[in-house]
Amino acid sequence: MSFNLVSAGKDIPNDFNVIIEISAQSDPVKYEADKETGMLVVDRFIGTGMRYPANYGFIPKTLAGDGDPVDALVLTPFPLIPGCVVRCRALGMLKMTDEGGEDAKLIVVPINKLSPATAHMTGLSDVSQNLLDQIKHFFENYKALEAGKWVKVEGWAGIEEAHKEIADGVKNYKE
Repeated sequence: MSFNLVSAGKDIPNDFNVIIEISAQSDPVKYEADKETGMLVVDRFIGTGMRYPANYGFIPKTLAGDGDPVDALVLTPFPLIPGCVVRCRALGMLKMTDEGGEDAKLIVVPINKLSPATAHMTGLSDVSQNLLDQIKHFFENYKALEAGKWVKVEGWAGIEEAHKEIADGVKNYKE
């Protein structure tokens, strides 16, 4: 599959595509889409043995502050397979910085017609506190045993900031 053929979405920033790289609760392996080949490659094995608390991927044809596509955690009732594309909408984001620069993580759900189970969710207040705590804890600690890597979690932001992150990511990609 060539990820370069997938658009950012139908109605940015309200309806956007996310390409899944890592399934929720899968083994502690960090996969990334290779920009040149479009193949899913092993980036590294997560030394802490931690599992991603939600499906993890990126919005194609975007560019975030760290020079990579905008990252997203997709909350779904079931794990999604790596390489699939899912249309999503934002609930908010976790603001953070790492050794590569700004590295916000959007918290998103599939658009309503894809997932009635998440259709009621309109913001981070609709996500269980336990899951928000798991996400924050994961990103505070998943690089802890990797030399030269670090993460600073700055806190949660709402849907408006998430929409700005998406719109800015599309703009940065086009420039």
